[in-house]
Amino acid sequence: MSRPMSRPGKILGWGTGLIILAVLAGTFYFKFLWVFSDGTKTGELNSLTYTGYLFKTYEGEIILSGYGNKNASGTVQSKNFKFSVSNREVAEKLRQMTGLRVTVHYKEYKGRLPWRGYENAIVDAVEEDSSPVPAQLPPEDEFFL
Repeated sequence: MSRPMSRPGKILGWGTGLIILAVLAGTFYFKFLWVFSDGTKTGELNSLTYTGYLFKTYEGEIILSGYGNKNASGTVQSKNFKFSVSNREVAEKLRQMTGLRVTVHYKEYKGRLPWRGYENAIVDAVEEDSSPVPAQLPPEDEFFL
């Protein structure tokens, strides 16, 4: 037959359980709900898809272009920015802008939730960028006159 737990033992057990629960809740909050970064990116909207098995989400990709490379000077480089969209109106607006230069506002989280999308960056606003496309580099012979 087991002895009933003493009062200090019960308090210690409940206290330990509450501490573990608080640590787990804090970890969940900072990984999935706390906004790690908040910003904008501008580039050419390359694709937007509606995909998923159980949770259908909008997934997109923007091609960001820029100058310079640490290994070779004077080169043009590009980088892809992958994102998810959880708002249907924003996704529809993006769908109509495929192939255009756009500026998106996004929030980045450290973890992914299945109903939010496959990417850590979640776009919540979009606008068409009316600024001109960056100029191309001149030919090499024009650098040296």
